[in-house]
Amino acid sequence: QANAGQVSWEHTLNRVSPFYLATAIYIGAFLLSLLSWLFLAGAQNSQLMSSLATASRRSAFWLVILGFAIHTLGLLLRIYISGRPPVTNLYGSAIFIGWVGVLFGLVTERMIGYCFGNVNAAFAGVTTLLTAFALGSEGDTFSVLQAVLDTQFWLSTHVVSITIGYAATLVAGLLGILYLLVSIFIPRDLTSTRKTMAKMVYGVTCLALIFSFVGTVLGGLWADDSWGRFWGWDPKENGALMIVLVNAILLHARWAGLVKDRGMAVIAILGNIVTLWSWFAVNELGIGLHTYGLTEGRMKTLCEAWLAQGAMILLAAIPTKYWLGNRAAAAAKSAARTSKS
Repeated sequence: QANAGQVSWEHTLNRVSPFYLATAIYIGAFLLSLLSWLFLAGAQNSQLMSSLATASRRSAFWLVILGFAIHTLGLLLRIYISGRPPVTNLYGSAIFIGWVGVLFGLVTERMIGYCFGNVNAAFAGVTTLLTAFALGSEGDTFSVLQAVLDTQFWLSTHVVSITIGYAATLVAGLLGILYLLVSIFIPRDLTSTRKTMAKMVYGVTCLALIFSFVGTVLGGLWADDSWGRFWGWDPKENGALMIVLVNAILLHARWAGLVKDRGMAVIAILGNIVTLWSWFAVNELGIGLHTYGLTEGRMKTLCEAWLAQGAMILLAAIPTKYWLGNRAAAAAKSAARTSKS
């Protein structure tokens, strides 16, 4: 039973709508980041453009910080009101995955700059919160837990771990997309920045593998405790295993020298496809012991998202000699050699 304080805060949460406010702020940060890039394009010939680019980038970063603070406040209020960990249903998972994605984006911005982290954070925040709004439109977002889910321990361990694994895998995929877009379409020598992006794809994938593997094992233990079997090849279980495998494939391919930066980016984007399958698509099947997360009518949106990811993978097939970033790097090297001679 909810106490008076929880009821009062739920009323405040519904009235203030922090997630709607955070979404609007993230959209503003995204637009400012794009504006920063436009100013940066003309910064080489204009001090004013350079100053505007810097101001836009800093403003976008602080807007993301503001949105993240409001996002965090809303998340904490949901935890207090429900008396549960942050993820108890699909709506909560979207809120939490977005929160983790924004956090990773802020770290990325501090490491790379150029508004790449701002774009990553804002995009993650907007898409996941819009997903949450779509899920929340179907009913009460503080739905009563089914008996099998009514456990603080497993919600705090398995569900949180596996959801962080989802979020980290999606972030690695977003970084992979940014790596390809920067390399192919930006005619500037950003070799160092691209290398840092590739290293971050690798590092975030390591984190994703740890959390997805630990979360999957904990899920098996929960299944054994609840249903008397550790693994049953349930669609949701298979989806979790697929995420572990795609992350492991990326790391092993990199360790074995089978792929380089471009290959890592492609496999990371493939991880997005697999994660969307495990997160949402298996719920569309309506079969298995995990049907308490059942959703309907999402397959068209999922297919559109998969097609977008597939288009990015096809884009990576463009020979690297035609990448504008590589051409700019080659021209910079040639100019350096000429100046030395």
